[in-house]
Amino acid sequence: MIRLDDKQLVDRGLSGETNAFGELVKRYQGSVYATAFYYVGRYGVAEDVAQDAFFAAYRALGQLKDGARFGPWLKAITCRTAANWLRRNAERINNETPLSYRRTLVLEDAREGPASHAERNEVGERIQRAVDALPERYRLIVILRYLQELSYSEIADFTGDSKDEIRGILQKAGRKLRDLLSEWDSSSEGEGRWHPVRK
Repeated sequence: MIRLDDKQLVDRGLSGETNAFGELVKRYQGSVYATAFYYVGRYGVAEDVAQDAFFAAYRALGQLKDGARFGPWLKAITCRTAANWLRRNAERINNETPLSYRRTLVLEDAREGPASHAERNEVGERIQRAVDALPERYRLIVILRYLQELSYSEIADFTGDSKDEIRGILQKAGRKLRDLLSEWDSSSEGEGRWHPVRK
């Protein structure tokens, strides 16, 4: 089966082939969800924002001037949709008690016992804080690569950056994350669980 590029799928979608837009949804659903979650920080809300973003893109498809730029165009719609949700819900969010980092409980967690599970949660929280402390330009790329496990090509299609730019961003982000975690570890006077690797 021949893989159609974004422009071909957009053209087919505009000519009335609903399956073509369905293929675009499949291609970008991970990126859109990750972007939505990056902004709103809530699993259920991120799903709603992602769905709203795809619906908005479907309705506005005729306004897209270059079908080959569908990914970056969709990213902009997703960011705008998430920003609108945050604006509409600003008062409620300000009154909420922030939740700590959450991860899915897996069978291994139960086998490890509560102490290991608590330690893993602590590590997760520290990593999440470090990612949040990255410059805005780096954060979404890191999330798409390491949490959504997208390839450089998939990230490039979605963000409009080149693969070389993405590679450079990830290298800089990696160094920044190591520096942040090491800095926090040294400032905690031995209480933390992150230790620099000895060469």
